[in-house]
Amino acid sequence: MKKHKFSCERGGLTIRGNLFQPEGENLPIAILSHGFMANQSTMKGYAQAAAELGFAAFTYDFCGGCPWGRSDGKTTDMSVLTEVEDLKAVIAYASSLSFTDESRIVLIGASQGGFVSALTAAQMGNKIERLVLFYPALCIPDDARKGQMMFAKFDPAEIPSVIRCGPMKLGHVYPEAVMEMDPFKEIAPYQGPVLIIHGSEDKIVDLSYAKRAREAYVQCQLRVVMGAGHGFSKKDDETAIPWMRDFLSESF
Repeated sequence: MKKHKFSCERGGLTIRGNLFQPEGENLPIAILSHGFMANQSTMKGYAQAAAELGFAAFTYDFCGGCPWGRSDGKTTDMSVLTEVEDLKAVIAYASSLSFTDESRIVLIGASQGGFVSALTAAQMGNKIERLVLFYPALCIPDDARKGQMMFAKFDPAEIPSVIRCGPMKLGHVYPEAVMEMDPFKEIAPYQGPVLIIHGSEDKIVDLSYAKRAREAYVQCQLRVVMGAGHGFSKKDDETAIPWMRDFLSESF
């Protein structure tokens, strides 16, 4: 397996990431999207597992996705919808390479990256072969309507221009983009196979959101890691990664 840096463009911004490339031609594509206030390093283990199965696996930093990401963009300009466009740009780039098979694309996302992957799959339809969602943050629209998103609190009736969220500044666009969104209606158009892996003790995204997502999809497996919270430990991944491998192996 080789590891390369890559970059592509979205709206004048540069997206930077890493490609984990096994040997061979016509490689299926796996694109891995990180969560809120995280970066691509959190997806490395999942990318390596996918590459070991023969996928060209791409990790990347969302534009403005966190204060320490390598991609361009301000955190105050970031929203779930801008991240959908970032992911589409990475899909287009990965599909353009001479050694990849653009007809076989899997999206893998964690937390907010899982929500973004689910929205993107719904918009792209049968261009996405499979979808893997680790504790997807489908609570984001409800949180926006409550005026409490992670560490950020605000009046949802009068959203300020800048919202403090721990070490990160968000713009008003972050809650506004999802304020009227029904996430389950948005993700439901995707018809392909879906695997959701969620922790039983998740205090940030309640397990009930994963259960509702399972009902929204046509074909969906929900696997629960007992005792796990939001963001898996190494021990949690020892359970979760084999589930992901089995699911991805079915696409060969």
